[in-house]
Amino acid sequence: MRNFMMGSRPSSTYLQHFSKNLITVFSKNGFSFTNESLEPLQLVFHFITEDEVKPFRRKAQGTFVVAILESSGEPYDLFKEVYPFLIRSLANHLIYINHQHEKTTLHFLTPEQGYYSIEYGSGDNEDTFFDKIYERLQPLTCSKLVIDNHYSEDLPTALWEGNQTTLSLMESGKRLDNMKLLPAPFPLDTYLSKRDLRHLNKLFGLGGLSYGNLSARSSQDNFWMSASGIDKGNMKEIGRDILYIKGYSQEHNHIEVSIPPDIQPKRASVDAIEHWMIYKEHSNVGAIVHVHAWMDGIEATEINYPCGTIELAETVASLIREADKPEEAIIGLKNHGLTITGPSLENIFERIEGKIVKQVPMN
Repeated sequence: MRNFMMGSRPSSTYLQHFSKNLITVFSKNGFSFTNESLEPLQLVFHFITEDEVKPFRRKAQGTFVVAILESSGEPYDLFKEVYPFLIRSLANHLIYINHQHEKTTLHFLTPEQGYYSIEYGSGDNEDTFFDKIYERLQPLTCSKLVIDNHYSEDLPTALWEGNQTTLSLMESGKRLDNMKLLPAPFPLDTYLSKRDLRHLNKLFGLGGLSYGNLSARSSQDNFWMSASGIDKGNMKEIGRDILYIKGYSQEHNHIEVSIPPDIQPKRASVDAIEHWMIYKEHSNVGAIVHVHAWMDGIEATEINYPCGTIELAETVASLIREADKPEEAIIGLKNHGLTITGPSLENIFERIEGKIVKQVPMN
């Protein structure tokens, strides 16, 4: 059941009107509005102000929170001044509303530092404007996260110290680190209290900053992958820095990881579901690299689905399927980065050398 609620009261006359229209447009499209924090809860619109950024404390990772902030006059710098409100509100998305010269502009900000905007002026059709808001948010609010892990201490003894494939991952991790890419999202600990960090880690298991990840096929059904939030230039330990991914359980909606006994494992990257889909379909793909960077003239996703969702993984897999050479594809993830396939990690880094643009274009 798709339901939604307002997580706080709108603080201005305009936001009260905005809230009523959100209720109207989502209700007419099959969402059920509730005044109670029911479980499971699909979507929350949470109004914040510059002086009071009190997070909506969701109880489950499947609840999609959209924070809403209003301002008038000259707009603030979206990244330096507005993006921190997204982080501090613990939201999945932020709608920054700016009124200026009889025109209202909505900027939609994502945790990956992406944004897109729509405008509404006097004389414009209000119903059409709110339909556009719904069309922007609905695919994101209904996407399915795959970020839970299930660990089994069943890694074959011969792999406890790794093998040639893991050595290749270690060397490629150093090459990735030497590219000096910009991490995303911003450093969370500069914006959040220790309490909020604990809450966020409990919900989403965030491992820290990342400028990408990489994986290499082990067999037809399994692959090795860098763990979440680690120093890619210093990967050493199997089960902590490098994980053996066995697959995805649709029944339990988790990534299955095989580890050695008596080890405290790191979490698998949220992109593991995407890598799994690609390896499963394309037997000629031997390695995958994901970077928070860009290349000119590439095919890209149209919708900026959140990382770690089935929908993003399916979209990327579809674009790779349509590529001239799926085993050597370069796919752009809108407002986020690149997914690159190759027969080997060495092949990937040779193909992208000197072609990477550090700053991802935002729109």
